[in-house]
Amino acid sequence: MARLGPAFFDQEPAELAKALLGKVLRHRHAERWLACRIIETEAYYLDERGSHSSQGYTGKRRAMFMDPGTIYMYYARGGDSLNISARGEGNAVLIKSAVAYFDRKSPRDNLAIMQGLNPVKGSGKQRPEAKLCSGQTLLCAALGLKVNRWDQQPFDKQHFYIDDVGYQPESIIQTTRLGIPEGRDEHLMYRFIDRAHAGQCTSNPLSKRHWQEGRDYVLHAVSAAG
Repeated sequence: MARLGPAFFDQEPAELAKALLGKVLRHRHAERWLACRIIETEAYYLDERGSHSSQGYTGKRRAMFMDPGTIYMYYARGGDSLNISARGEGNAVLIKSAVAYFDRKSPRDNLAIMQGLNPVKGSGKQRPEAKLCSGQTLLCAALGLKVNRWDQQPFDKQHFYIDDVGYQPESIIQTTRLGIPEGRDEHLMYRFIDRAHAGQCTSNPLSKRHWQEGRDYVLHAVSAAG
């Protein structure tokens, strides 16, 4: 295992978005290291209209203009959302979805804690493990990540960092981003998904009846060398 340092994030957004697939978010909550493995990301650039930064610099968007690897968090759909600044001012990657991850540092009995942090809204029922982190606000809730604690902050090895546990996808799906309004570069294929976990991502391109490979999405094989 290797904690990702600042140099890792100094990549252009699409490359960083692909490189983050398979990496593990670890957040220390109530003296436990809660963790999830990233399965879906989205890249954002200053010069395209789908990005927050394309609307100009503000104090709230400051993290997107800071050094690569700066945490940018904001509220989305009533929950907290995690982004990371990339190479180039105004560029960033959104962590779109993940799967709960367990190992010696983050043991399986953490699952009950994560489910307690992220129950099904409106009912309070326990969210199934398979869908616990299947969305940008769900993964933040399951890890206990909050805007008011982490926005515009660097990663911190004592409290919150990203781990390389030696896993990488065998195949990556590249497709269009979600929730981009019409006329704001919604056609750009800046969303990346670990194909092995396509069924747990926010929206599975492979399950859409009328979507075609080569038109609506592209599949990329990943070499052993990365």
